[in-house]
Amino acid sequence: MTARRRKVWAKALTVIVLFCLAAWFTDCDISQFWARKGHLTDIIVRMIPPSWGYLGSILSPLLATLQMSVTGTGLGAFLALLLAPLCARNLPAPAPVRVVLRFLVQVLRSFPALILALLATFLFGLGTFAGTVAITVYTMAIMTRLTYEDIETLPLGPYHALTAMGVSPARACFRAVVPDIAPGYLTNALYLMETNVRHSAILGYVGAGGIGLLLNEKISWLEYDKVGMILLCLFATVCVIETVSHALGRIVRGEVRVSRRSKRILIAGAVVCFVWCTVTLSGPDFSHVSLTAVKRMLSGFIHPDWAFFFRTDSGGLGYLLLETVCIALVGTVLGAVLAIPLAFLGTPKLVPAPVALVFRVLVMAIRSVPFLIYGLIFIRVSGPGAFTGVLTLSLCSVGLLTKRFTEAIEALDFRAYNALAAMGVSPVLRVRYAILPQLAPAFASAVLYRFDVNIREASVLGLVGAGGIGAPLIFAMNQYNWSTAGAICLGLILLVWVIDLLSARIRKSA
Repeated sequence: MTARRRKVWAKALTVIVLFCLAAWFTDCDISQFWARKGHLTDIIVRMIPPSWGYLGSILSPLLATLQMSVTGTGLGAFLALLLAPLCARNLPAPAPVRVVLRFLVQVLRSFPALILALLATFLFGLGTFAGTVAITVYTMAIMTRLTYEDIETLPLGPYHALTAMGVSPARACFRAVVPDIAPGYLTNALYLMETNVRHSAILGYVGAGGIGLLLNEKISWLEYDKVGMILLCLFATVCVIETVSHALGRIVRGEVRVSRRSKRILIAGAVVCFVWCTVTLSGPDFSHVSLTAVKRMLSGFIHPDWAFFFRTDSGGLGYLLLETVCIALVGTVLGAVLAIPLAFLGTPKLVPAPVALVFRVLVMAIRSVPFLIYGLIFIRVSGPGAFTGVLTLSLCSVGLLTKRFTEAIEALDFRAYNALAAMGVSPVLRVRYAILPQLAPAFASAVLYRFDVNIREASVLGLVGAGGIGAPLIFAMNQYNWSTAGAICLGLILLVWVIDLLSARIRKSA
């Protein structure tokens, strides 16, 4: 066995051992789930047919959800484009500014949109304005990180040539850097737009507007026919957004050529949509906001509860963070294992087009449901606890990883695969020798990214009794116990930072 193969087997064995330990720690019991699967099928059956008469009550909060998504994504992406050049190490921004901004981005991206929305309600009152602020901050943090990483991989010869000719750094950046990062930047923005629709759909759970409050209410009241109608509307919305995003993405990447006039029409349409969504949003409500309460909030974050931070029992921060990591790890691995066959079955180049369409629609349906809603449903099957969090993140990971895997498969060079097919090699061996070696880096990158996302999503699943750090954090905020909330937030920031370092190291060694 070569040294490379030994290294691969060592990594695989490490992942298996960590997965087994995490599954044991989170009390994963498939037999329990299988024994109670009837509860899940009962819920699904009660959603069909959906309550068509309830459609009129859904449209207004659904529109508010879309408004938050469009405005928040647009503002966040724009701010990211301004901040990213100041964060990139290969551009001449002042070092103190770069350090502060990168630290701020790292802090902000440690929190899921739901936590940011809850904080925004304390500052701006209840309603869609708070939700829009949360989506804006969330998008800005993610997009800034992705964009400055893209800038740091660019050759900056044209930029330095322009500055040597006396062009200002800002103008040189706009002329020489922005055009090179534009395809990746716009692709990331379109992807976040789709993601933010699902995030916005649950912000109402903490009073930040949108359709989330309605979803939680109908699930709590066991009105599953109305829940089915809401989810059907979300599915249709995600289908439309994904179709538009896919078409725009092909234009951005240069796969489809359009005239200059058509591009101007598309840009004008996007601007009109953004302006309308922004102008028609409800404004902030400061009537219940107290300056004293804001000062207490800031004081609590600056002076965290160190006793809680260093507690070592099952109620301490360390145990809760460990449980959050284990939930995210098991959910990511299970989701990846299920996503791989679904990705192959959803690729028209490998299976008949009708079969691929069926699986793509299935995956899109899975992806259209917000993760917190899965938690609310699974808790009625497996009961409260970390296992519910694992089931929730597994299903969410299936939806998003399948999409990433399918995109990676479609971008491959199929000449070797077709050559093996012409030689009469079986489909399984063709995939084994012509497809999988090309896919390994892309698959690993997608899984690491999903694990990073699952860490943040696992941190709020406790809100519905699905384990992890989420319940103590949100309860501390709702009870204005800001010192405990500050300790938990500090723990989350450190956890995400450590995960980032480990992910970067894994990518370099891959």
